[in-house]
Amino acid sequence: MSELSRIEKILETVERLERNVGDADELLQMFADDPAAQKELTRTLDRSARELRELEVSLVLSDPNDAKTAILTIHPGAGGVESCDWAEMLYRMYMRYFERKGFKATVLDLQPGDVAGIKDATIEISGEFAYGMLKGESGVHRLVRVSPFDSAKRRHTSFTSVFVMPEVEDVELNISTDDLRVDAFRAGGHGGQNVNKLSTAIRITHIPTGIVAQCQNERSQHQNKENAMKILRARVYAHEQKKLDMEREKMQEAKTDIAWGHQIRSYVLFPYQMIKDHRTEHEEHNVNAVLDGELEDFLTATLLWQTRP
Repeated sequence: MSELSRIEKILETVERLERNVGDADELLQMFADDPAAQKELTRTLDRSARELRELEVSLVLSDPNDAKTAILTIHPGAGGVESCDWAEMLYRMYMRYFERKGFKATVLDLQPGDVAGIKDATIEISGEFAYGMLKGESGVHRLVRVSPFDSAKRRHTSFTSVFVMPEVEDVELNISTDDLRVDAFRAGGHGGQNVNKLSTAIRITHIPTGIVAQCQNERSQHQNKENAMKILRARVYAHEQKKLDMEREKMQEAKTDIAWGHQIRSYVLFPYQMIKDHRTEHEEHNVNAVLDGELEDFLTATLLWQTRP
């Protein structure tokens, strides 16, 4: 029934687009020299172009994982306080996008930097096709700017990695408790009176793969353990999927750029202002708008790029 509803919605959109194009054609033939008619024609075509792009996106979101909740991790690269600050800028950008999109974002883990910014952030995002819309953000994001932390006002380049995984249920991935090591430790950073007094933070290690997940945001050790397991399941699942992908040459070529030092997108704030995706060639010059969460055009361009033969 869900698939039938999806197909019916697609057919309704196609029929509406056909009507809009037919109306625009009639308007052009009858009132080609009328300025008011030209404005109405432009509005109709712009609206149809947006609907067509949305239809294209809905058609490429066909992977079984696309409809799942997403888990997004942000981690600064080498560069100390500068990279930590860049990681926090990306964290804010994504949180603003989730707000604009109407996605529900739950911060599972957030570790503040020693001086500024963040050392690590893990966010759970739920909403319509949350993972499908965000999966193309995995990779290295590069920032070029005059550093506010440099008294000499020199230009700096910083790197931060973003990784997006689908949330995995227990039934989809069998992880034995014998393969897990669970460590409790005292949470760091700002928080309530329990911080640095009780061992409420949890770190879980998947022994066969060495994959580690931790959570310290909640006051309850039980809640931190539950959230850490969410992260761990997603990371182990992604690890297993990556092994499968390596057997498919085409998929492996597509993932080659998603490696440290091979940025997928550059955010240049100085000496000029431009944000450019190196895979799709899509670029925007209103950098403040993008950093404030206007990411839809980048995400759409990436989705369509991923479907290319």
